[in-house]
Parts: sequence; structure tokens; C-alpha cells
Amino acid sequence: MKTIALIPARYASTRFPAKLTMDLCGKSVIQRTYLSTVETGVFDKVIVVTDHELIVEQITAVGGECFFSQEEHESGSDRIAEAVRDMDVDIVVNIQGDEPFQDRKSLCDLVQVFESPFIRVASMMFSIPPEEAQNPNAVKVICDKDNFALYFSRARIPYVREKRWEVKYWKHVGIYAYRKEALLAFTKMEKSYLEQVEMLEQLRLLENGIRIKMIPTDHEAIAIDTPQDLQKAIAYFYDL
Repeated sequence: MKTIALIPARYASTRFPAKLTMDLCGKSVIQRTYLSTVETGVFDKVIVVTDHELIVEQITAVGGECFFSQEEHESGSDRIAEAVRDMDVDIVVNIQGDEPFQDRKSLCDLVQVFESPFIRVASMMFSIPPEEAQNPNAVKVICDKDNFALYFSRARIPYVREKRWEVKYWKHVGIYAYRKEALLAFTKMEKSYLEQVEMLEQLRLLENGIRIKMIPTDHEAIAIDTPQDLQKAIAYFYDL
């Protein structure tokens, strides 16, 4: 199978303007994300998909490849679908541009599930403590016995009615892997009811009967959404 990683890199950001171009220990956030993805050795090709010339300049400066998006998009999934439309590829992995430290084992595990012809979409999840499960910004997922997602929610799920039960909570890690046809089909679907209620686009897949295989990981990704997150990433970098 030919497998590529696409990194949607939108320049504008409401909470942290131009965050992808900010310095992270000598390289920008998007450069760090690109290079760490390449260094995993998991992919046949890694491409940054962007709407801004500055990001193109930064990626080409480190020898990387970009696809310049010509269309307006509501989400990263739509952006990478535009890029992949005419590519000869089997598996597409959507890497978040603001997560500069990628993990080889997690990405290997994610890609390997497509050895089964029945898997169309896969993603990852990370175990979190009950107190973090209260946070609506931490998207939770519950799965069936085969680790296919049953539901994603900003609410704390499952609800524990009787305290005798010890529940494990899983946080969704926003890295998706698709068969090419599944990605293109997904972006042509209308926004679904639950997707709009929870503001979670992965619910569109579940509401349309597309199963999502969830891969447990021990790697807790660092996502840069605020200037404070960038400082955490800098501290993490110096601890490596």
C-alpha cells in the first residue's frame, strides 16, 4: 500500500494567530511537525497542504513539499481531500499541523490496521484520568469490544451510575487515517446532526455508518493552541 501523510496548515488561527509560523527552538512549529513526521519513516511521502506563502517558504526551506490549496475549506479534512484528489495513493494520514512531536510507534500501529481490507478509517485514543474527562475540550471516545468507535463526545462518557464500577476514559487523538476513497466520500457528505450539536466532524462518519477503528497509544501529543502551549512545547523540546 502506498501511504502518505498530509499536514493541513492553515495560516489563520482565532486563538493564536499565525501559530504555525512561530519559533520553536530554532525552527517554526510547522517545520517541526513536518520534520518529525518525516523522521518517523512511516510514510512514502509527507506533504504540507497550506493556504499561505509563508508556510510554503518555511517548508521548502527545510527541503519539504507543499500543496498550495486553491479552495476555501471549513476543515483540515476538506483541505487534504483537495490535495489527494488526483494522487495515486492508497492510505492518507491526516497529521495535525500544530502537533510538532510525532511518535513512530503510534503511527506504525495506525497504518498497520489497513492490512485488513475491512478498515476504511482509523484514529487514535489516549487514556486519561477522570478529572480530565470533565473537560469539554478533551474529546472522549467509547468503543465496542473490537475497538471500533461507538461515539465521540465533549461530555464525560460513559456516565457512571454506580460507583462500584471503575471506568477507563479515553481521549481522542485527532490524527486520522483513511483509505483514499473513504476520505473523498466523507468530504462530500452533508454535515450531520450530531456533528453540528457537538462540533465534532468525526460524528459525520458514524452517522453515515462508517466505522472508525481506534488504536490505543501511550503517546500524548502536544497540541499548540495558545501561547502557553508553545511554552510547554519549548520546555518539552529541551527535555528530549
